[in-house]
Amino acid sequence: MKIFGIAGYSGAGKTQLITRLLPVLQSHRLRVSVIKQTHHDVQWDKPGKDSFQHALAGAQEVILATPHRWMLSHELRETTDVPFVELACRFNACDLVLVEGFRHADLPKLEVNRLVTGHPWLYPQDAWIVGVTSDRPVNNLPWFALDDYGAISDFVWEHARYVEC
Repeated sequence: MKIFGIAGYSGAGKTQLITRLLPVLQSHRLRVSVIKQTHHDVQWDKPGKDSFQHALAGAQEVILATPHRWMLSHELRETTDVPFVELACRFNACDLVLVEGFRHADLPKLEVNRLVTGHPWLYPQDAWIVGVTSDRPVNNLPWFALDDYGAISDFVWEHARYVEC
């Protein structure tokens, strides 16, 4: 499996980019999974529900299965820092894992940056950023227009690195 990061500040358009890239990558018969990192505490379950009670009572992992999907929750009781590779290795077999977040991780990344957000560039300080998609070009790295999904998907696949699980 190959892995590649999409980096940028909040509001830059990382999620929008990934949702536009997925169909393009899948049209090349690639099986793509996504890891999304957030700094917020997100609950996928509700207090009072059985699966919530299982986790609250001390279960390390809980799977909630429905006729349409299943969800795995792993409680981080001893640590709050899980390496992205460890998470990627939990996926079923796939060709590519896109990582949204883990901005400071050591993996090849494409920076998403929009002038309107007022955020500085990440790439001068992050040697793992191998390209940029933005509403303004840069001189030091490969640059892509924000909606050039075909070229971006080719670039992502070419620069993604293999990881072993």
